[in-house]
Amino acid sequence: MTGPTPAVRDRALALRPDELPAYLYDMAALRGHLAAVRAALPARVELYYAAKANPEPEILIALRPYVDGYEVSSGGELAHVHKAVPGAPLAFGGPGKTPAELAAAMELGVERFHVESVYELRMLADMAARLAPDRRIAVLPRFNLPVADGSLDGSSLTMGGRPTPFGMDPAQADEVIGLLTDGSCPQLELRGIHAHLASGLHAAEQLAVSGSIVTWAVALAARHGVTLSEVTVGGGMAVDYAAPESRFDWAAYGAGLDRLAAAHPGLTLRIEPGRALTAYCGWYATEVLDVKPSHGEEFAVVRGGTHHLRTPATKGHDQPCTVLPYDNEPWPHAWPRSAARGDRVTLTGQLCTPKDVLARDVPAAGLRVGDRVVFGLAGAYAWNISHHDFLMHPHPGFHFLTGPGQ
Repeated sequence: MTGPTPAVRDRALALRPDELPAYLYDMAALRGHLAAVRAALPARVELYYAAKANPEPEILIALRPYVDGYEVSSGGELAHVHKAVPGAPLAFGGPGKTPAELAAAMELGVERFHVESVYELRMLADMAARLAPDRRIAVLPRFNLPVADGSLDGSSLTMGGRPTPFGMDPAQADEVIGLLTDGSCPQLELRGIHAHLASGLHAAEQLAVSGSIVTWAVALAARHGVTLSEVTVGGGMAVDYAAPESRFDWAAYGAGLDRLAAAHPGLTLRIEPGRALTAYCGWYATEVLDVKPSHGEEFAVVRGGTHHLRTPATKGHDQPCTVLPYDNEPWPHAWPRSAARGDRVTLTGQLCTPKDVLARDVPAAGLRVGDRVVFGLAGAYAWNISHHDFLMHPHPGFHFLTGPGQ
């Protein structure tokens, strides 16, 4: 389905103007998608959700039956996810962890730490010795691994294979493994290797990168005569905003991971997707406030904008959308509705910046003030990464729908 689900369409048309904009989440669609993803993955692949994609408590709770745990990347996410889904396994990643964050993670019993630098490793070892002397803290060093030329060309966001602040240089690998195995860090246990190199890759590209990560990690372990329990190959499964009907091929990816796992008996593979799990369940619904011509083009100004849905401005794309004609109430004014004269309009928000563009060249013949517009693929990296209070417009509403009319 490329447009809104029946539940989303019904709610978008039922809301009063003063209840817009609103985020509408179809929870049945989310659960159906999660079940399909889980069914495509082999048993020896653990699925962790990257909470940064969408940390709404209702979303986190809905995910719980389908995921093995959650990946958090800050002390704030750590506390938030722990409160929303108490007792769920957590992996703590991200660069620049503070001593306070590490202490909080140990206090909450975080199961895995993705360590980003030698400095962070030494800090974690010191804190573990003082705060958790009777525990063994599971560690997965994160490495910025080299990749074959062109293997990340299709990525929308690259975190590895070139100079970045993420993970450790592979040249430090021997030093890190030594620190974790020579008694220097007695509270720390080398659980495995972590690498997240890119986002926006399709299944074949993801499999190639995953295979490279596993091969490198297994060779490192063999060189040091140690055994790894798991290798985390990251997330970043592609979500195509230009073709919303296209989905990441989870069946092909799962089959490829099954072959990769079979080649390395005893090794658990772990993936940490975010956007590809929740993007499709969310919509940003709003109404048209004005339609006007400008230098040969037509613009429709909608209530809200990129301060609520930052994704199109950040990624430089047009957010997929559906126009819903609104005739639920009679037009209350003596003057007529402003309406589009042509077939195409650019949809903009209420901000005082030309960057507040949600979608360009949208087919919208006859679009009128008061009509509703529903933007899809808004279930991830949408509200939570937006500059909410710029110009101090009201925040949107949030609706978690269970079926048509709900």
